[in-house]
Amino acid sequence: MTILLDERISRTLDNLLREWARNDHRGAMLEAWLFEDEAARRAAEAVLAEAGVRARLRSAYKPLVHAFLEEFETGHLKRVTVRYPVHAEADRLRFLSEAYPLAALLDGVETVFEPGAADMTYHVTLEDKDGHVAEHAVFAPDRLRTNHLDQVDLTPTGWLKITERPDDAPDLDEPLETEIEQVFHSVMAAVAAHDWPDTEPYAETIAVDVTIPGIERPLDYGDEVMSTREALHEDFYFSLLEFFKRKSGRPPEDRSVQPGQIVPDIRAGNGDAHVRVTLRSFGPPENPVRPEQDIETADAAPGLDQIYRELAALPGKTFEGISREGRPVRGLYRAGSRPAVLVTSGQHANETSAPVGTLRAVHRLLANPDTNIAYVPVENPDGYALHGRLCESNPRHMHHAARYTSLGCDLEYGRKEPLYEIGARNQALEMSGAQLHLNFHGYPAHEWTRPFTGYLPRGFELWSIPKGFFLIMRHHPSWSETARTLVEAVTTGLSAVPGLAEFNRRQIEICSIHSGGTPYEIINDIPCLITADERHPSPLTLITEFPDETIYGDAYRFAHTVQMATVIAAEEAFASIMAAQV
Repeated sequence: MTILLDERISRTLDNLLREWARNDHRGAMLEAWLFEDEAARRAAEAVLAEAGVRARLRSAYKPLVHAFLEEFETGHLKRVTVRYPVHAEADRLRFLSEAYPLAALLDGVETVFEPGAADMTYHVTLEDKDGHVAEHAVFAPDRLRTNHLDQVDLTPTGWLKITERPDDAPDLDEPLETEIEQVFHSVMAAVAAHDWPDTEPYAETIAVDVTIPGIERPLDYGDEVMSTREALHEDFYFSLLEFFKRKSGRPPEDRSVQPGQIVPDIRAGNGDAHVRVTLRSFGPPENPVRPEQDIETADAAPGLDQIYRELAALPGKTFEGISREGRPVRGLYRAGSRPAVLVTSGQHANETSAPVGTLRAVHRLLANPDTNIAYVPVENPDGYALHGRLCESNPRHMHHAARYTSLGCDLEYGRKEPLYEIGARNQALEMSGAQLHLNFHGYPAHEWTRPFTGYLPRGFELWSIPKGFFLIMRHHPSWSETARTLVEAVTTGLSAVPGLAEFNRRQIEICSIHSGGTPYEIINDIPCLITADERHPSPLTLITEFPDETIYGDAYRFAHTVQMATVIAAEEAFASIMAAQV
């Protein structure tokens, strides 16, 4: 094991109390913005009050949402108008997105968002049902920082304002670099300073272990939660990928870079933050133990061992590939007289509803002896095992570290020998000759942010806010008419799924308010993107995207039921379309 960084960073809240909760500051007014939960901030205010310092400690993360939760009386509101900042160094919708999911939290209240100035302040007008109007200014502390790509980001930051100090001491109004910001920049600096090998992968596992205080606050809308620790995981993972892409000379959108397995593990702690970056070996491949479940009613992701047992019970010829860490990538093919279809799931292993939904569907389809289907339920077993391990400490986090393979690449793009995970898909295509690939995915069920490199997840802005169950159709150019016919048939079939249309309409409505519209087509209440693309070997590739990465219970059952219904509708529609073309 190689240690790149092992550091303790003092908690900013504790530093504030040591500096300002003293009698020589009695009479001062202190305002601070921190990445701390409300309970910790209120307790600190009480300590400062005992020392005669009037204090208001606010959240530096999503300050407008916190203002509505902590400071504004909302019970009798009739109308809310928010003028959000627009800054030249940020996406024009950045602060509108940062206000999410305010439109949903103010359900029943007329809510209007308007672009404003670049003054880092939300200007809020609250109108009560009795006609009373109140004006508020909500400061959003941000600073310009040069990132690991030598680009400039406008990033949320801590802030300190001190007025009315004794003995005519000068006021303070300045950024306050908090411990979570210091942790992020210390890790990026340590990685940049390391002498990496010339060839990929650069390590087996690049582990970033952090314990730190912070915010973990569920919201009263869908699966929404505000989590600074989850945001830190996301920023570490994608920032490190970006660093290694740049090191290897690849463009930002590349998914083929193979740095090794990047694993941020961010856990709750009290007091000072502790950060450790190490290069580790894989060790023997083990699968976390998960409770056995009835696949039909599963309320959480089942274990990999159970999925493989369920697969082995299906009729057909089995085959397998191998993962980077040595886990089998198992699949099944059963020939029949109907047009061949390839079904895959678990390419991105933190998207957990697809393996269950596809298992349920394939079990049903194989009851018909004419069904011609190749199936790989978990294409990325290393990621699936990592996801299970990370969920033991943070079950409600997205854990995008489990998204790609242990080589650090998207398995669809890792085509060099040895093939590892993509080898199973290649076998399935060779055995079946499928012209339709049903590739089942998910995406975050609550807001996805990267606050320490701006705010929006760079390159994935479309997926930062849930927008319901989504379909992507990629087709070879000569198959455009068939592709549209298939999408229309599948979305028509999905209209029979109870609750899906309502689920989509609500998420699309709230997403469009906070993201400036709907840059996609909506067909039968399903958001759709249909594009010509010759990159895939199959002429038709239908991709599902259900907001599933952090859901459990009834929400999880609904997700895998929708995924199941999509497989069945697509297989039936494709068979009908191909028969009509004969």
